[in-house]
Amino acid sequence: MINRFIEYIESGKRYSELTVRNYKRDVLGFAEWFNDRIGLDKFDATKVSAEDIRDWIIYRLDTAELSAASMNRELSSIKSLFSYLRRIGVVEKDITKRISSLKTPKVLPQFVPQSRMDELLESTREQKYSQEFKQVRNSLIISLLYGCGIRLAELLDIKLGDITNGSVKIHGKGDKDRLVPLLPELVSRVEVYVEFCRRCGIELTAADKLIVGTTGKPLSRSTVQRVVRQEMMAANVQGRKSPHILRHTFATHLLGKGADMREIQELMGHSSLSTTQHYTHNSIGQLLSVYDKAHPHK
Repeated sequence: MINRFIEYIESGKRYSELTVRNYKRDVLGFAEWFNDRIGLDKFDATKVSAEDIRDWIIYRLDTAELSAASMNRELSSIKSLFSYLRRIGVVEKDITKRISSLKTPKVLPQFVPQSRMDELLESTREQKYSQEFKQVRNSLIISLLYGCGIRLAELLDIKLGDITNGSVKIHGKGDKDRLVPLLPELVSRVEVYVEFCRRCGIELTAADKLIVGTTGKPLSRSTVQRVVRQEMMAANVQGRKSPHILRHTFATHLLGKGADMREIQELMGHSSLSTTQHYTHNSIGQLLSVYDKAHPHK
């Protein structure tokens, strides 16, 4: 039944490869724990109770030392499994509806201050003219993540043919596509990178992934994460250093410069405006900081 569920979210729901992998790991981990708990050789969802799931949550929190947010993500996988099993008639009722998610503290999205981001971008501009393939490619990685506000998975999914007429087609969550405009400087970086690939013997076609290694094969998530971390460290960026921080920075900077909330939502591929509105807190925080430092009556 778990295999049917995985096929459903992969083919029916068309979840991303990463999401499917996470769901599979979560439900298989729960099934293994439950089988060991009551001595089953094969997982039987009809024998699972709400109390079992609560015990599993406690077990995971104790043994894996998960944060509330991480635990809720795993719980979401289990809830999706039982919702599916209820729908196809394997179980009579969805016992997970009685399980509440853990409360999580509200954390504002982190971002890179404009001054520090300018230094990082200046560094990547210099790399654009490097004679080293990796430096040219790494420059493009940083520029696309910040310049388009895209997710890591979306970056890795971009094909050369997705870039046309000064914009890039992004294949986002929920199997939804969106067009994100590219500034002329970013279009130029793509052209320089593609030409550099050709000089290195890497002939990219329209159907090929844009971000590749020296052999022409698409980069892995871990490699891009390492590239971003190294580039941000070199520019003395403080705090977390990840592709998602650059996405947060894109949204925060746009909002701070007066961009419309709906436009930012569309650019980032948020299904709900409430998700985009998280960035207003960052902008208000910036305003209060400036106010505190500069107000003449302070």
